[in-house]
Amino acid sequence: MIPEPAVIEARTGVLVLAAGTPVYAAGEDAGARRVAGILREWTQRIGGPDLALADRPPRGTAVRLVRRQDLGPEAYRLSISAHGARIEARSDAGLLYGAATLWQLIPPGTASAAIPAQTISDAPAYPWRGLMLDSARHFQSVADVKSVIEWMSWHKLNVLHWHLTDDQGWRLEIRKYPRLTQVGAWRVPATVGREPVARVGGFYSQAEVREIVAYAAEHAVTIVPEIDVPGHAQAAIAAYPSLGAGEDPAPTVSARWGIHTYLLNPEEATLRFLEDVFEEVVQLFPGPYVHVGGDEVVRDEWRRSARVVARLHELGIADVDGLQPYFTARLGRFLAAHGRRLVGWDEILRPGLPADAVVMSWHGTSGARAAALAGNDAVLAPWPTLYLDNRQSSLPQEPTGRTQVVSLEDVYRFAPEDPSLPAHARAHVRGVQGNLWTEHIPTRDMLEWMALPRAAAIAELGWTPAARRDWRGFLQRLAATRPRYAALGLHAADSAFAVHASLQAAPGHLEVRLGNQSHVGTIRYTADGREPTADSAAYGDSIEVAPGATLAAATFLGAQRLSGTWTQRTDAASLARRNSRELELCSDGVGLLLDARGGTAEAAPLALDIMDPCWIYRGADLSAGPGFRVRAVPLPFNFELAADLAHVKLGSPRGAAAELEVHVGSCQAPPAAVLALDGTPSPQVLRGALPAATERRDVCLRFARPTIDPLWALDWVELGVAAP
Repeated sequence: MIPEPAVIEARTGVLVLAAGTPVYAAGEDAGARRVAGILREWTQRIGGPDLALADRPPRGTAVRLVRRQDLGPEAYRLSISAHGARIEARSDAGLLYGAATLWQLIPPGTASAAIPAQTISDAPAYPWRGLMLDSARHFQSVADVKSVIEWMSWHKLNVLHWHLTDDQGWRLEIRKYPRLTQVGAWRVPATVGREPVARVGGFYSQAEVREIVAYAAEHAVTIVPEIDVPGHAQAAIAAYPSLGAGEDPAPTVSARWGIHTYLLNPEEATLRFLEDVFEEVVQLFPGPYVHVGGDEVVRDEWRRSARVVARLHELGIADVDGLQPYFTARLGRFLAAHGRRLVGWDEILRPGLPADAVVMSWHGTSGARAAALAGNDAVLAPWPTLYLDNRQSSLPQEPTGRTQVVSLEDVYRFAPEDPSLPAHARAHVRGVQGNLWTEHIPTRDMLEWMALPRAAAIAELGWTPAARRDWRGFLQRLAATRPRYAALGLHAADSAFAVHASLQAAPGHLEVRLGNQSHVGTIRYTADGREPTADSAAYGDSIEVAPGATLAAATFLGAQRLSGTWTQRTDAASLARRNSRELELCSDGVGLLLDARGGTAEAAPLALDIMDPCWIYRGADLSAGPGFRVRAVPLPFNFELAADLAHVKLGSPRGAAAELEVHVGSCQAPPAAVLALDGTPSPQVLRGALPAATERRDVCLRFARPTIDPLWALDWVELGVAAP
C-alpha cells in the first residue's frame, strides 16, 4: 500500500472478493454510493473481481461503506475479516481513502482476490498533500488532467495546484476579457532557421473547468488555481498591451523558457482588471485557496518607467521593491472579501503580508520556516528535491528536462518535519507539494514518467507518520504497485530499478559491472542479444564477455519484471561511441536535456549546459586510430536568462561559422583540432584527427559560435575511425 497506513493490525482469516461480491452504501448517502461506484470502477480497470453495487443491505460477504462521526476529516478505519470489509469514515474523502486502501490490496488481473484479515486505522500526517501541474508551458487535455486527478486520489494526494497562466500561455477562459485566450493561449514555437511552424496552445473553457472541478471533488482533490501576478505575465500583456509596464511595443506570447522581464503595471485600471479576472476565478473554483504566483519578479521595467515611478509617489510607496507587496495586499483583500485565502510563492514573504496568506516555500525550506514563525501557514515545495522536472537518473531513457538528478530516494528522504520549530509554529507547516513544471514535458507519457513514482513518495511524506516511513519498505511496496500502474496504462518511470553498467577493457575480454539505483531485485542478463527473462542468468559481482557480444539485462523481483532492458553491443565501434548523455558536462550552469527535433533514433534528448556548450569524454582511448567523428545539432536558443545572458560563453570562432574545438588533456589546453561547421542551421557530421596517445586521455569538445542562436549541441562522438 502506498502511502503506508498509520496503524495496521493483523487478524486471523482471509477475505475472498469474487465476481458479484456486493459493495453497499446506504441509499440516502449519495457520497458513499459515489465512492462505492469508484471502488467498483477501479477494480474493473485493473482486471480484478467484478464487484456489484448493492441497493439493499446485503447478507453474507460484502464491502460496506459506513459513516462514523468520531473520526477526523480525512481519517478512515478499514476492517477486513473473512466475512467482509467495512470502511468507516466521517467524510467522503475518508471513505474514498479507505476504498483506495482496500483496492490496493486487490492484485491486478485476479478475478478472485484473497485478502488477509486486518484492521487499518489511518489518517494523514499533513492536511496539504499537493502536486503542482503546469498547464501554461504545455497544455494538457481535459482527459489528461482528469487522469492526474485520479491517480492523485488513490495516492491520497489531495491538492492539485493548477498553474494556468505564464509568459508562454494563458489557459483559463475569462469571459470579460476574451483576448486572454484568443491571443494569450497560443504561441509559435521557437525553431532553428526560418521554417514555418503552426502555432500551439489551447485553453480550458469555463464549462470544461467546472467539469474538472466536479471530477476533482468526487475524488477528494481540491484545485488551487494559479494566476501569476505581477510577473510571468507576458501572455496577458500580449493580449492586452495596456497592462504592461514597459515602453517597448506589445510582446507576442513567448516561446522561450526562463525568467522574463515583462511586468504588469500598478495602475488602478490594471488592478481592476485583475479583480475582474479573480472574480471569475472564484466563481469557477469553490476551494478555499487561490494562488497569485508572485515569483521571479524582475523589477527592471518598473525602474525604467516614468509612469510607474509617478504611480509610486501617488501610492506613497518608497521604491519599486514595495510594489509587489502592494499587489499581494490588494489581491489578498479582494480574495478575503470573497471567502478565499491567498497563496503565493515565497517571494511574497514581505512585511505587511496578510495574516491568512499561505506561503509556498520553493527556495529550499527557509521560506516555510520564516512564514511559520511569523504566524503564516506554509507549504514545503523546495527546489530541487520536490521539483519533478529534474531527471530521476543519469540513464539514457530519461526524457527531456533538467540534467540535475533528483532520484526517487532523494524525494523519499526529504523530511518535512522541523523539530527546531516551536510547537505553535510547527502547526503552521501544512504539508508538502511536488512541482511538475512542463517546459520540457509536452506529452502525457512524459508527464507520467516524470511524476510517477516520485509523486508516490511525496504522498507518503504527506500522509504517513515519520516513524512509519521506511525507504526499503517503500521500495518493496512500489515493486508491488508497478503492475497496478501498468494495468491503468500509466507510463511510470522505472529509473529506481533500471540497470546501469560500466565496461572496462581487459586483455581479450571486457569486464562488465551492473547495478541499479535502488539495489532491489535481481539483475538477470543474456550475452547473445536475447531479451532477458526471470530464468536468465543472475548477475553476481561482474561479467566477463568477449568483444563482439550483445549484452542485455533487466531487473526482476522473483518472476516480476521491474525494469526495461539495458542493451550494449561490445564491438569496437559501439564502445568507441558516446552520446552527449554519456559524456560529462564541462560546467554546472543551466544543464538541460533538450529535444533534438526529428524523432529518429539519432534524435534522443541531448544533454548540454546552455551557458557553455562543452563536453568531456573521460579516459578516451586514442590508441585505436587518429580519426574521430562527431554529430552536431543546432537547437533554438529559446531561453530568457535576464542578467545571466551576459554569462553565456560564445567562444572565439576563427571564421563566420560556428566551430567545434577539440582539446586533449584538459579544456584549457590548446585545441588539438578545430572543425568548422558549414554555416547552415542543420545537423552535421564532422570528421577530424587527434594526435595518437598510448595512454587514455580526457578529450574536451566545445563549440565556439559567432551568435547565441542557434545553440549548437553535441549528439555523439566516435573515436578510432579512419582519419579524414
